[in-house]
Amino acid sequence: MSNKALPNDYLTYAKRGYGMDHDRYDWSMLPRRKPVAWPGGARVALWVVPALEWFPLNMAGVPFKPPGAMQTAYPDLRHYTLRDYGNRVGIFRIFQALERHHIPATVAVNAAVAVRYPALLAECKKRGHEVIANGLDMDHLHHGGLDTNEEKRWIDQTLDILRKDHAVRGWLSPAKSESFRTPDLLAQAGVDYVCDWVNDDMPYAMRTDAGSITAMPHPIDIDDYTILVNNHHTEDDFRDALIDQFEVLYQESSAENGRIMAISLHPWVIGQPYRIGALEAALAHIMGHQGVWAATGAQIVDAWRSQQR
Repeated sequence: MSNKALPNDYLTYAKRGYGMDHDRYDWSMLPRRKPVAWPGGARVALWVVPALEWFPLNMAGVPFKPPGAMQTAYPDLRHYTLRDYGNRVGIFRIFQALERHHIPATVAVNAAVAVRYPALLAECKKRGHEVIANGLDMDHLHHGGLDTNEEKRWIDQTLDILRKDHAVRGWLSPAKSESFRTPDLLAQAGVDYVCDWVNDDMPYAMRTDAGSITAMPHPIDIDDYTILVNNHHTEDDFRDALIDQFEVLYQESSAENGRIMAISLHPWVIGQPYRIGALEAALAHIMGHQGVWAATGAQIVDAWRSQQR
């Protein structure tokens, strides 16, 4: 075994700091932060995010294939048409389930969906749901090897398409994949909040070279694809996971110290007839409690931000 010590400069590098090695946000532990009170004295803000996605049949898969990508030899119509089922059928089951409980959705939309299926965007507006951007499509993945000018073009093109009929404030990157520059480019484009970072239960401010942008706690685990498809759990497991998540957040919260219960949904997964009942049962349980505020991402951001001054 060598007796050589580490060189003195081993721990000397750019942006080394307490808790992390970047300066996007201030590192902090949730129990030490200023409490947040939701409107009406609510304890938990319920934030439901269905995704309207388009997966090209001839996916390049650069730098990787996102969850839900085509799997078999071209043309992979089996998987393509299953994804398409979500946009043709499944999303309406989700909308109906939400509306039965008076829950507004925050719908994450690929720009390709707006171009190919404008009726879906009209449905979102008619039903009073918020629309946030979900990139160009599920084969345009933001990543560290992407040229900055090209990434800016993708973001601007996405927002130009979606903002024709919707006041888009939020962004969810396809597969939550970012480059080091993504938050800066989003802020430059006027995006108010981003849903890619999964390191908290509450919003927090991120620094960019164009000002502040809010990170929202959009989940990768309280997610129908993760639980049902990736982890191969049952529909009862999915229902129970949502209920268990809510119960802990509800117990941790109070009228003076709120929490966020976020749910990520994919219509081609949970919108199946044999699965939608699991979502409905979980929503009924959650909305059966006093002190639950069903809100859009923009509403939650505004309420949180108003108390950070």
